Amino acid sequence: MISASPRILVATAVPAERDAVAGSLPPYADAVAVGVGPAAAAAHTAAALARTPYDLVISAGIGGGFHPDAPLGSLVLADEITAADLGAETPDGFLPVTELGFGAVTHRPPLSLVRELAGACGALTGTVLTVSTVTGSAERAAELRRRHPRALAEAMEGFGVAEAAAAYALPVLEIRAVSNAVGPRDRAAWRIGEALGALGGAFGKFAPVLESWKRHD
Repeated sequence: MISASPRILVATAVPAERDAVAGSLPPYADAVAVGVGPAAAAAHTAAALARTPYDLVISAGIGGGFHPDAPLGSLVLADEITAADLGAETPDGFLPVTELGFGAVTHRPPLSLVRELAGACGALTGTVLTVSTVTGSAERAAELRRRHPRALAEAMEGFGVAEAAAAYALPVLEIRAVSNAVGPRDRAAWRIGEALGALGGAFGKFAPVLESWKRHD
């Protein structure tokens, strides 16, 4: 069991996301920009965890939402953080790395904490996919949903952050504010400012839940 105020590391990809949440964080939380993509996120999150003891790690940022389940401006809290493209293409289709006998492709955040935080900020809950290449076509979006029917959002860092947290035996969360639809890239339709605002607003509602959280699940 940990203290009433767990020490929290919030890992974002870029400084704009870090700044969006920083003003809403309690004094026992730190926000750092760890870079774009799962490799940079894993490396820089692990470095931060080596310097300072934490009780909880949160991957946070904006991301793409799968239409129509996660519309623009919505919040998604991951109950599964899954690497969507870690594996092998075969004549019979994609095989995740676990089916090749290696590693893991999914990390599962503490379910009770996910539910409480989702209730506090009005977030959807489901799978958030980590990709190394952002989806840019309807065909790719449909393929991801076929393989991951519970997927609500995609981003590029969550699995990397989760791998670093797992190396330190720490629980991990991922939250994404939806700035665009997963599929054909239409920059004119992106709502980055609104998504950053929604992300900061969510963290403003997290403090009571986090302060009462006990690491038990």
